[in-house]
Amino acid sequence: MTRIYVVAGEASGDVLGARLIAAMRAQAGNIEVAGIGGARMAEQGVASLFPMQELALMGLAEVLPKIVRLRRRLDQAVADIEARRPDIVVTIDSPGFTLRLLRRIAPLGLRRVQYVAPQVWAWRQGRVRHFPGLWDRLLCLLPFEPDFFAPHGLNPVFVGHPVLESGAGAGDAARFRARFDLAETARPLILMPGSRRTETSRLMPVFGATVERLHARFPGLVPVLAAAPALAGELQAEAAGWSRPPLIVTDIADRYDAFAAAAAALTKSGTSTLELALAGVPMAVTYRVNPISAFLVRRLVKVKHAAMINLLAADALVPELLQETCTPDRLAAEIGSLLGNPALAAAQRAGFATALATLAAPGASAPSEAAAARVLELL
Repeated sequence: MTRIYVVAGEASGDVLGARLIAAMRAQAGNIEVAGIGGARMAEQGVASLFPMQELALMGLAEVLPKIVRLRRRLDQAVADIEARRPDIVVTIDSPGFTLRLLRRIAPLGLRRVQYVAPQVWAWRQGRVRHFPGLWDRLLCLLPFEPDFFAPHGLNPVFVGHPVLESGAGAGDAARFRARFDLAETARPLILMPGSRRTETSRLMPVFGATVERLHARFPGLVPVLAAAPALAGELQAEAAGWSRPPLIVTDIADRYDAFAAAAAALTKSGTSTLELALAGVPMAVTYRVNPISAFLVRRLVKVKHAAMINLLAADALVPELLQETCTPDRLAAEIGSLLGNPALAAAQRAGFATALATLAAPGASAPSEAAAARVLELL
């Protein structure tokens, strides 16, 4: 039996891993899968070596206090892979952990695949010189990435972006309104503060104050908080003091139904911008990290935009309010413009379609199918 070891370090990687496993089984028959993942990979039969949430950290200031525990988890993963001797190891995103893991297991002589390219094209481009020898194949989600990595002999392959098979654009607005007993005049506002505690702890207070300001202008506004299941209880408690506590959605189907009903969205930067764009939801993008992390990033960043949809469009298609501009007044002004100006919202939607067209997998394959084929080729 073919044995594959899959490592995901956060919620988005867990989704990618689950789809990849399902696609590999469809193409290769029965395979044995072990590794590290969350609820979605568990549905595919993967009993995680340890809780995936322990790896979901971002930023120097957030990682340093956990460095000893992370080293223990890295040692544990290396030992498990050495004991199992899988045919292929697939690491998904989370480069702070996965690239160290790939380096540690290199002496074992196993085939290795990194799924989701490290975003060194965005900042600290010199790090690319450390990558040769880490993997046999690099699966890229963005169409411009192979041109960056190929000159360094890193075997990049564009497989398309998995957001296109997420179902984010296939939600049912009427079903969402019926489920939560919303009037037709209600205007849902999607709030996406992230899937990490380090993200939500910084953004939730700002989101709450932003909603307070918007209610004065738009009394029919209904905040809808899209929460990672593991954080739903904490976020609900944090939002309990809002004058209009948000509806909480954790299920993917409910989230996409909410997208279909939404008037606008306020989201952290990342893949969520692509999901919202696929659903045609006009948005503003924000983010806030530890000031030390922000200082370091700003000295090293090489791209003009933080939002993925803006990078694809090569333009400021959606407003980005980062760090010191991540304030309730600024966010309320941008969301208010989208709610009050249909032409502005329509312009965003038109730009979304053009940008998303660049993410299609080569040929007629779904992204997960293209990725699975590239992994199985190594057998």
